[in-house]
Amino acid sequence: MNSAGPNAHSSVWAPLVIPAFRGVWLAGALFYVGNAMLNMAASWLMIEMTGSPFLSALVQTTSFLPMFLLSLPAGVLADTADRVPFVTRVLAIYAVLAAVFSALALLGWLSPPAMLVFTFALGTCTALQAPSANSAGIDQVPASLLAPSVTLFAMAFNAARAVGPALAGLLFAVGGGSAVFAIGILTALTVIAAMHRWPPPVQVSQRLPPERLWNGVITGLRYARHTPAVGSHLVRTVAFAVAGASIWALAPAIAQALGLGAAGYGLLMACLGSGAVTGGFFSARLRAHIGLENLVRGCTVVFALAILICASSRERSVFFPALFLGGAAWIGITATLNAAAQTSAPRWVRARVGSMHTVAALGSFALGSAGWGFLSSIVGVPTTLILSSGALVITLLVGRWFPLTVGTKEDVAPAAPWDDPFLPHEPEPDAGPVAVEVRYRVDSENIDEFLRTLRALSSFRRRDGASFWRIYQDLGDHTRYVERFIIPSWADHLRQRARNRRCNGAGRTLAHLPGRRRAGDKPLLHRTVVQTTHERL
Repeated sequence: MNSAGPNAHSSVWAPLVIPAFRGVWLAGALFYVGNAMLNMAASWLMIEMTGSPFLSALVQTTSFLPMFLLSLPAGVLADTADRVPFVTRVLAIYAVLAAVFSALALLGWLSPPAMLVFTFALGTCTALQAPSANSAGIDQVPASLLAPSVTLFAMAFNAARAVGPALAGLLFAVGGGSAVFAIGILTALTVIAAMHRWPPPVQVSQRLPPERLWNGVITGLRYARHTPAVGSHLVRTVAFAVAGASIWALAPAIAQALGLGAAGYGLLMACLGSGAVTGGFFSARLRAHIGLENLVRGCTVVFALAILICASSRERSVFFPALFLGGAAWIGITATLNAAAQTSAPRWVRARVGSMHTVAALGSFALGSAGWGFLSSIVGVPTTLILSSGALVITLLVGRWFPLTVGTKEDVAPAAPWDDPFLPHEPEPDAGPVAVEVRYRVDSENIDEFLRTLRALSSFRRRDGASFWRIYQDLGDHTRYVERFIIPSWADHLRQRARNRRCNGAGRTLAHLPGRRRAGDKPLLHRTVVQTTHERL
């Protein structure tokens, strides 16, 4: 792995040349705009009705908390299910909810609890469909454009925070909350139309039964557990999202303290969002020149200073530029973390890794919003913002233990496939456990290097599905070794073969060891005893 990655120099706009990606991305961008408009209208209605910064911040929590609860199962569905009918059904429900929400607002029947319920329900639909819809666009591009395509979706999400609140403020002033909520119907239908017009490539194997939801979740978590690069990204994302959620959560209270109306609140959010869009133009180029860590550290300092300025100044000539710079720093961090996570994963688990990033980012954001909102009701908004700025500076220490990296092509590219086993009667998919043995003969001078490599290989075997792994040495011939690992079922073993990926340095090192394999893989449906062997690792 390296700090810049193979895609670092690709233009952020390059994926838009591909019509299928462009269509799905534009539809997703419009949906994000509509969703941001709904959240802004709900937050403003809440603070108008109650005057409570805590309840207003809670709207952000109820909107984004479903991401924490459902994104990983939704990522499994994105990796294993037919995305078009799934997204269609979920967004049809979203459109119906938006219509009911609009009607209740028009009739004046909305209460604070009802708004929290509806924003949670709409957030649930958003969480379920986002991995499938985003992956449908990202899977349309070649591997060389993966990082720019991820950045474009991040830019679309943050552009929505600029355009959405500004449009919602204007529409709110003219037609009230009901008119804003009705926009959700149109944006949901737009995504449905795009998914049918540009369906994603088929990813589900026709030979195997669909992967069960719970098993898919465990597979994704196991992959992250045994892939240090992904784990580091998730930890860094959690730390930043919790510390930096304050400015977004307390924006309605800040606007009210400045004497701004709904349109002014939209302008405040537009400064954050437009800064994020502007920062997105330069994030890939900066990442290539200064590296991941320097970019994230610099942007964290800028974002902390922006929050500190917002806490201490009420001059609009200072306040709004600070928000703009804060938005640019925000996208510099979030887009880098997201791109780093997804470029470290192969295609078969990429949606799940993206979902884990979403869980870490928006779930932490939701919890952070509630925490900062509650704290502001005790110590006040300015003090809360100062504490948030200090927390951001503390997150810089996390990078010492959890460094960031971007995956190379070799980390996620397919390797040469395993030879298919010749079996007179193929087992049922649920049969198991399956024991896989690989025999090696290693020259005496290469044994130490071989064992070091095998220790690294064990993580990749477990990452790809093994529940047990050992390497044995033949007591009668010290140059002969047997690698043995257990897969829970025959279907899991066939999936592992289909996913067969390079094992980073371990796979490449084994490929260069003389006489590395004595015999091929022999999957067995029963536990075997390897005679005259003893456990070495």
